Amino acid sequence: MMTGAARDYDLSDAEFSRLRGLVYKHTGIALSDAKRELVYGRLSKRLRSLGMSSFSEYCGMLEGAPSDELQELTNAITTNLTSFFREKHHFEQLAAEVLPPMQRAADNRRRLRVWSAGCSTGEEPYSIAITLREALAASRDWDVKLLATDIDSKVVATAQAGSYRSDRFKGMSADRVKRWFPSPAGQPDQGVASPELKSLITFRQLNLLNPWPMKGPFDVIFCRNVVIYFDKETQRTLFERMAALQKPGGWLFIGHSENLFNVSQRYKLEGRTAYRRMA
Repeated sequence: MMTGAARDYDLSDAEFSRLRGLVYKHTGIALSDAKRELVYGRLSKRLRSLGMSSFSEYCGMLEGAPSDELQELTNAITTNLTSFFREKHHFEQLAAEVLPPMQRAADNRRRLRVWSAGCSTGEEPYSIAITLREALAASRDWDVKLLATDIDSKVVATAQAGSYRSDRFKGMSADRVKRWFPSPAGQPDQGVASPELKSLITFRQLNLLNPWPMKGPFDVIFCRNVVIYFDKETQRTLFERMAALQKPGGWLFIGHSENLFNVSQRYKLEGRTAYRRMA
């Protein structure tokens, strides 16, 4: 039984264990005991909105026939901390080390495919798109496509809209914001992604545990601050599947607190949390 300030509901050890099992089964996210308060805070809102009297009743519904509530559970549990050009060294490396050799390649195939796996509210894929547009400014004939996915359907909708308050652009130059996120008439405190950026990106809701519809190959994959929520076995499976969607030499960027030690031997370290697919 939970203790502390008065609560609308109790969350027993057994109920928390059931919720952890459901979350792991459907998302691959392994919730630790330290996440108990987070789970209570976020899911008690769902119980109130559904008019339920207990977490046991909620678990029973989730364990029954498939319903849209599984997506609501996912949306409630996932954390979406992001910003434009977060871990900026990855974007600098993309512009300075990844793209130039492709542009100089003898076959000059002029094709580029990038995947942002765990795109959250869109700041990462738009940062990638800006980097690509600026680095390939003189190569307008390139065939460039960026896939952006996330398990949370609500953040994908936000990302697709591409509209942000001006305070979200902290760290970006005023010229860059004006160029790529112009303000709509009468809304000076809002910036909306330009059609030029949006044309590069396809947004989709995707659970990484489920079958992937895309076939690749991807030249670059950003999977940053995603696998920290998975156990080692799930991480191994995930990166093995990603490696299968890349040719030797393909790039993988992961989060600053993540690494592939004892997880994957398919990639070689090529910088700060930057890897290349091995032969």
